[in-house]
Amino acid sequence: MPPVRERRSSPRINVRLQVVETHEDSVYFQRTGNLSTGGLFLEGTMPHPPGTRVCLGFHLPGDERPVEVTGEIMAPGKDEGLGMGVRFLDLSPHDRERIERFLDESVGQPPGR
Repeated sequence: MPPVRERRSSPRINVRLQVVETHEDSVYFQRTGNLSTGGLFLEGTMPHPPGTRVCLGFHLPGDERPVEVTGEIMAPGKDEGLGMGVRFLDLSPHDRERIERFLDESVGQPPGR
């Protein structure tokens, strides 16, 4: 069996954040399973078809300004449960730095902090 290749280009951490997702005329209140500078996983939700574009808004802990980004729904991985992976498409350099700082500060913290 060939080795499984990691599709993600940036490290991710398990974290629970509330996310507001908008798609067309609908608003969904979601929860993350993990986060990286490249995207996030929304757990416990029926996924949109791969390639669907959505708008996301969420707050990093201790940060008053929301991260707002457009994302693309990715094809599910074979080991992913109910939910959907979202790849960030237009993350600003400033928001990328904020997420990187949060990820760096979160290393070594208990899961699901």
